[in-house]
Amino acid sequence: MRKLIGFELRKLFGRRLTQAALLAAVLFSALFTFSTYQNKYASYGGRQASGGEAVALDKEIAARYAGELTDEKVQQMMDELAPKSSPQGLNAIYLYQNAMQSAVTARFSDMYGNWNGLRVADVFGEEEIRIGYVDGWIGASRDMEKSFLFLSFVILIMLAPVYSGEYGGVDSLILASRYGRTKCASAKALAGILAAVLVTVGMAACNIGAAYLLYGSDGLDCSILFAPLTLTEGYIPFNITCVALLGYQILLSLTGAVCTAGIGLVLSAACRNPMIAIVASAAVHIVPTLVPVAESSMLFRLLALLPIYQMQFETLMAVGQLAGGTPYAMLALPVGAGFLALGYTVSQRAFAVHQVG
Repeated sequence: MRKLIGFELRKLFGRRLTQAALLAAVLFSALFTFSTYQNKYASYGGRQASGGEAVALDKEIAARYAGELTDEKVQQMMDELAPKSSPQGLNAIYLYQNAMQSAVTARFSDMYGNWNGLRVADVFGEEEIRIGYVDGWIGASRDMEKSFLFLSFVILIMLAPVYSGEYGGVDSLILASRYGRTKCASAKALAGILAAVLVTVGMAACNIGAAYLLYGSDGLDCSILFAPLTLTEGYIPFNITCVALLGYQILLSLTGAVCTAGIGLVLSAACRNPMIAIVASAAVHIVPTLVPVAESSMLFRLLALLPIYQMQFETLMAVGQLAGGTPYAMLALPVGAGFLALGYTVSQRAFAVHQVG
């Protein structure tokens, strides 16, 4: 069985379309990462910086206030970082200078740059909030989200020919062999699932490695809640660290990859042509995003557990928490197991019993 799975894996990764799709995924991921890095901006005390210099300046500022967020620290940051004037009547909250300034003014400033009277407990409750340079790793997480979403379509492209590519006549040879309807059919499904997991792990490793080289380990133990203004609305609403954020993201990307593989395998077995399988599986994959439903409804909470939202990660995590503080997104684990069982069972069964032309 191991040799059969290895043989199917070599077939999968040996196809030119698969290689081209994987190369495109790597290039897009690199583009997202370095575009975010180059577009970093920070200013303080007359210094203005972009790219790597902006990251260094933001780290320098964050290091002054790193640790537990307290009311005294808020007052210190408001005195030292908040804009002292609002040019042309603009709201001081939206005057971005650096990541730490944006984080504190977004929550503790009025439109004139003065303290709004709120205390740490008023904004974040009684939980301890550790602050530091989180902008880099949160940006890296958002880049990974785009990369994994792109990768989900690559997985569908990669798995489309697993069964449908054999329907040109090779299927009769496979099914006429001793183990064609049992081990051969199962090896195809197992190889497809394993391939989806491998490329997802590889993409995660590349993104985490690149982010570590660009941003270092600063902020990994800090809360994602004390982040710049762009992350105050519609982002993950509960207190976790950056390292936990990345852990949840990689886990959900793996469950999403397994679910996507299940869809791809079933439609590969059902379609007689790889191109038809690609189109059909891509259509099924994106259908949940086309359903007009409010994000506050129960229907959306169910749709959010489907593969495309697992890959998007942020949307699913933003749904909230279950009783006991477990993220609602963890329900993706049994969903992933269900898609895995369904994809494996249905696809290999459909191939094994189909009528040979």
